[in-house]
Amino acid sequence: MQFGIFSVGDVTPDPTTGHEPSERERIKAMVRIAQKAEEVGLDVFATGEHHNPPFVPSSPTTMLGYIAATTEKLILSTSTTLITTNDPVKIAEDYAMLQQLADGRVDLVMGRGNTGPVYPWFGQDIRNGIDLALENYALLRRLWREDVVDWEGKFRTPLKGFTATPRPLDGIPPFVWHGSIRSPEIAEQAAYYGDGFLHNHIFWPPEHTQRMVQFYRQRFAHYGHGTPEQAIVGLGGQFFMRRKSQDAVREFRPYFDNAPVYGHGPSLEDFSSQTPLTVGSPQEVIDRTLSFREYVGDYQRQSFLIDHAGLPLKTVLEQLDLLGEILPTLRAEFASRRAPGTPDAPTHASLLAASKAKIEDASVSSVSSVSSVGK
Repeated sequence: MQFGIFSVGDVTPDPTTGHEPSERERIKAMVRIAQKAEEVGLDVFATGEHHNPPFVPSSPTTMLGYIAATTEKLILSTSTTLITTNDPVKIAEDYAMLQQLADGRVDLVMGRGNTGPVYPWFGQDIRNGIDLALENYALLRRLWREDVVDWEGKFRTPLKGFTATPRPLDGIPPFVWHGSIRSPEIAEQAAYYGDGFLHNHIFWPPEHTQRMVQFYRQRFAHYGHGTPEQAIVGLGGQFFMRRKSQDAVREFRPYFDNAPVYGHGPSLEDFSSQTPLTVGSPQEVIDRTLSFREYVGDYQRQSFLIDHAGLPLKTVLEQLDLLGEILPTLRAEFASRRAPGTPDAPTHASLLAASKAKIEDASVSSVSSVSSVGK
C-alpha cells in the first residue's frame, strides 16, 4: 500500500489573514511540501496540471524534475496529466526524460481535466474529450513501447518512422493510472490496457466511488488481466487534522467555507458526512481512511489533498507531521486486513523484475522446445 499526497496548486487567499501568495511563493511551497512528504515517510507526491489561474502547475515535469534532484525515495507523479490537450509525443518524451533523471521514480495519472476553456487554447474541442483521451493514449503507449512508430489518427498529423527520445528507462515505460471522477469510459480504458484506475474520491459519496471501482475491476478481469481483486486501484481523499477534533473543525471551517471548489455551498458538516472529507482528530482520520476498503476492497494507493483553499505552508507542514505520526498505524492496519494475493502498487523496480522474469521464462521455454524437437 502506497501513501502520498497530491496538490492542485491553487493560489488562493488565506481567508483568515487575507494574504494571497505570489506564484513564486506557491511554487516554492509545493516543492517544500513534496520534500516534507519524503521526510515524514510518505511514498508519493503528485502535482496537478493546470493552464489557467488561479493555478500554477502548468509544467509538471519541470517541477517534478526539480523535486527529483532534492529527494531520494519519493515517487513523483501527477494528479492529472492532460491526455486530451497535450500532444502524446510531448508527453512520451517529457516523462521519459523525467524517468531517466529520477532513476525510475515516476508514474503518472492520465486525465481529461475539469477546465473546459483549456481545450480551445490548445486547439481542441471539449466535445471530443473522450475520443481525444482514447486516441492520444493509444498513441502514447506505442511511442513508449515501439522504437519506430508509423501512425495516423484523427486529431494530430501522422507519424512516419518516428522515434520518441529519450527511450523509457530500462525499456520500461512509466506506470500509468487513469484518473476519473465520473466517466466509465475512462475506467474501461484503464481496464482494457491493464493499467491502474485512480478515483479522486473527494467530491462524491462512497456509493459512487464503489460503483466506478467495481466497474473497473469487472472489466479488468473481462480483458484477461487477472481477477477483479488483482486490479490496481488508487483513491484520493482529503483531511484536516488536529489533536482535538473541535480544534480541527474550528480552524478549518473558514478555509472550507471559502474554498474555490466547494466554498459557499454545503456546510462543512454536510460535506464531511457525504464525502470522504475528514476534519477531526488523528484517530478519526485513521478510522475514516480504513473504512474506504470496506466499499472498494483492497487497493494500492491512497493520496490525500491537504494544501488547498489558502492554507498557509506552515499549517500544511504541520498536517504532514501529523500524517507521518499516524502513517505506521495506517500501514499496519491495511496490511493486516489485506487479502492474500493482493498485488502491490507497481514501481519501476517491480515492472523491471517482471519484464526480466518474462524474458527468462521465454528463453527457458524456447530451449525446452528445441530440446524436444531434437529428441
